[in-house]
This record gives sequence, structure tokens and C-alpha cells, in this order.
Amino acid sequence: MVGRYSHSKLSTFEQCPMKFKYRYIDRIPIEFEKTIEAFLGEIVHEALEWLYTEIKDKKIPSLDSMVEHYAIKWAENFSKENLKIKEGSNEKEFLEKGIRILINYYTKNFPFEDLTIEVEKEVLVSLDKEEKYKILGFIDRIAYNPKTKQYEVHDYKTANSLPQKEKIEQDRQLALYSIGIKEMFGEEQDILLVWHYLNYNKTIFSKRTKEQLEKLKKDTIALINKIESTENFSIKRGPLCEWCEYKQFCYANN
Repeated sequence: MVGRYSHSKLSTFEQCPMKFKYRYIDRIPIEFEKTIEAFLGEIVHEALEWLYTEIKDKKIPSLDSMVEHYAIKWAENFSKENLKIKEGSNEKEFLEKGIRILINYYTKNFPFEDLTIEVEKEVLVSLDKEEKYKILGFIDRIAYNPKTKQYEVHDYKTANSLPQKEKIEQDRQLALYSIGIKEMFGEEQDILLVWHYLNYNKTIFSKRTKEQLEKLKKDTIALINKIESTENFSIKRGPLCEWCEYKQFCYANN
């Protein structure tokens, strides 16, 4: 029986079927050591969620208020013992990096004229009329731009890498979310996909045609069927193996 899938679940299978098996079928418990980069991303996301929740309630916080909120949340949640920090790096460096990211974002987007509808919105996307195949996801922010008359799906990235345009045009995650937006607001709606690469203070835009979305549905259903019918989960060896949380269980390392 096909259960709910997510972009992350699909990507895990594509990355390595064996990793998928360990995580979603065997459900092997892992003591995951969070990196300070991941922690930075979480606190920056939280600060932006707070910012737009305030804006949604017709209040625009000052830049100082947003930075203060970020600093407070950092102090409340930071634990050096539970975070992996690369040798040569330190907490102050990442704390200040987050402040710089937020200052740049605030300055670039003020006075926040697009109309925020939801933040951290859970969506359940149907891929077929029978609603057998569904994708569960969380959208960082949904907005409506009255100037362009478009709904917008916003996603925040704190990664150190900036993707090529070709990769953005092939991105599955936000494209799937746009299907969910159409289900909520109407199939005829024009949806703009927006990625904020915060470390570069760069915004990337993309759109999908009706034909592209229909193909995405079919391709995603085919991938789910492939996962559901897989009996022998193979190992995909590559550079990411070294960082895999399941490498101690993988016979490729024995």
C-alpha cells in the first residue's frame, strides 16, 4: 500500500536505496550529531518565520527587533556539547553570519509589500485523481503578489553552494508544492517559485507550465511505484558515503 511520501523520502531513495531502507523501513535509531551549519539554518528560518508572522498580523518589526529575536533564540538553543563544529571554526563566526544574512534579507525586501498568506504551511499534494499518491511537505512561506497577481512559494536556503539555473529548473520540491497551491487556490492560478539563497543574498525565480507539472506527477508516481516494488535495496557508493549516518551498518564499509 502506498503511504504518504515527501520530497526528502524520495530523494533519499535516489541518493541510496539502502539508506532509504535503513531510515524508512528498518527505522534504525541514530544518534544524529547536528552540525553548527544546520543549527544556523534552523535559527535563521525561525527568525524569518517570526518576521513574517508579525507582518501577516499587520506589524512590521524593525531590523533591530528581528536581529534581537534571532540572538535570543540562538542563546536559548545553542549547546556546544551537542553541535559538531569544524576545527578552526567557532560559535561567534556562525552567530555573526546569521546576523549578516538577516540584515541583508531585511534590507533587500523591506517594506515587504507582497502579501504573506501562510508561514511554515503544511501541504498534502495529490498526484492522481484517486488520491492514492500523496506528497507531504512544509512550505517556508506562501505569498500573493498583488502587482503580478501571482501566488508565490518561498524557500529559504543557508547552504554554502549556489546551484546552476539548470538545477533550479529541474527542482522537484517547490514544483510539487506549486501543485498543492493550485489545489488550494485554483488550477488557473499563476505560481512563482522563489528560492532565497541567503548566504549569497540572491533570489532565484522559476515557473512551471501545466505540461511540466503533469509530467512531474507521472514521474513522481513512477518513482513511488519503483520504491514500493523494490525488494533488494542496492548501495550507491559515492562521496556522500563518508557523511552517511548509517555507514556503520552498511556492508560497503566492512
